[in-house]
Amino acid sequence: MISNCAHLVRLRYFVVVGLLGVTSWSMATAQEPDAIVRVEEDWELVLGNPDPSVDAPQITCTMSPTSTTSALHAAFELNHRSQPSFTAGGIQVQVWRGENLLSTRTSTRTAELATSGETVTWTQTMDLEGSYIAFELKDGASSTWGSFGRYGYLRTYATTSLTNLNGYHPDVSVANSGIGFAGNRVTSLILKEVRLITASGETLRDTTPRVVH
Repeated sequence: MISNCAHLVRLRYFVVVGLLGVTSWSMATAQEPDAIVRVEEDWELVLGNPDPSVDAPQITCTMSPTSTTSALHAAFELNHRSQPSFTAGGIQVQVWRGENLLSTRTSTRTAELATSGETVTWTQTMDLEGSYIAFELKDGASSTWGSFGRYGYLRTYATTSLTNLNGYHPDVSVANSGIGFAGNRVTSLILKEVRLITASGETLRDTTPRVVH
């Protein structure tokens, strides 16, 4: 994992290098970018043969404003909801500070994945809003749940002392995401694209696919 200082001076090549298909965080420039204030991750899940009789598979993706999930981070659960107790199916967004649960948002779409070969796509975001970070799952699409994550319903907040999101790295998301149960029933789980939005409104895009499963 690169240091926060090194991360600051490398982001200017983010969009160019991502489009070229090489390691987007590995090139450096002496010019520092604006503070990152929003992060967007586009995810794609392709099912093999799900089994609703045992709530299989169960997927969790994470997102953190720093290089660790031992501090503030979000967990995005699909096809299960673990808080306050386990419930099969549906979608839940959780915000944690280390091992302490701060808040949750649960979708009204509570069906269990049941369609072989189904593709599920969604975007998970992180916004710095003053002394708060907002985590959200949005723009979801699937056969089972239809359109989900609309109108800010899967959006929740936590307080923060951070003044930017420059400590974010997609490798942290990838390393802490996966199929918690019945991975054999999933064809693929991929972080397809990452976008960083700066305080000046510039969008830095990385289209390098990152395979989790």
